[in-house]
Amino acid sequence: MKRLISAAVLALSLVACASAPPARAANPADPWESMNRSVDQFNNAVDGAVLKPVATAYKESVPRLVQRGVSNFFGNLQDMWSVVNCALQLKGRAASENLMRVSVNTVMGLGGLLDIASEMQIERTTKDFGTTLGVWGVGNGPYVVLPLLGPSTLRDTVALPVDFKGDPVAQSTDIPARNTLVVTRVVNQRAALLKAETVLDEVALDKYAFIRDAYLQQRRNTLYDGNPPDEDVDSNPDADPPAR
Repeated sequence: MKRLISAAVLALSLVACASAPPARAANPADPWESMNRSVDQFNNAVDGAVLKPVATAYKESVPRLVQRGVSNFFGNLQDMWSVVNCALQLKGRAASENLMRVSVNTVMGLGGLLDIASEMQIERTTKDFGTTLGVWGVGNGPYVVLPLLGPSTLRDTVALPVDFKGDPVAQSTDIPARNTLVVTRVVNQRAALLKAETVLDEVALDKYAFIRDAYLQQRRNTLYDGNPPDEDVDSNPDADPPAR
């Protein structure tokens, strides 16, 4: 879901530059498009029936300060996993900065509810095991839409079990607390997408293709720390070279 949030933000920036989208053509990064669109329709149906109404109620009823605290808390947990992946990618500075962020926000930020590290201008570098595989030469593989989880690639899908193991929430042995945290995180992340979704509904003639392209671009930017080489990801979706 965090990847989808980033992709949605990127999509909004692309909207500002888009006038009339060209006619849809087959995208080599999406050879399973027919299946993906079917899964996307299923996800949209579930979202419209359950998740979006809950997220809307959450956004309208929960104070903004509390929402920010929830986002900070889960962001701090994500930083913990980013430390590990930055180290696996041999990015010592990013690993050190993320470790400092976790230490500062956990100790001084009330367990992560306050993002003191950002106020101190300690940079956040968000990485997961999918980007770690990419750094070590594993290509994206085809774009795939996962049931309930949404946009992904074959590489990122293979990485999901490892990301699951690195998720402190998922590894909690207190089942009621774990379930509460999982639901809270999903609802909070979905609420963050509401504004972006409204804009996309207004401007994107093909919302599926727009989100797919934004997602793939966002993942490529993440792999290359915001400086991807001059190569069209769609022209060769499996050709992500090592980004070390």
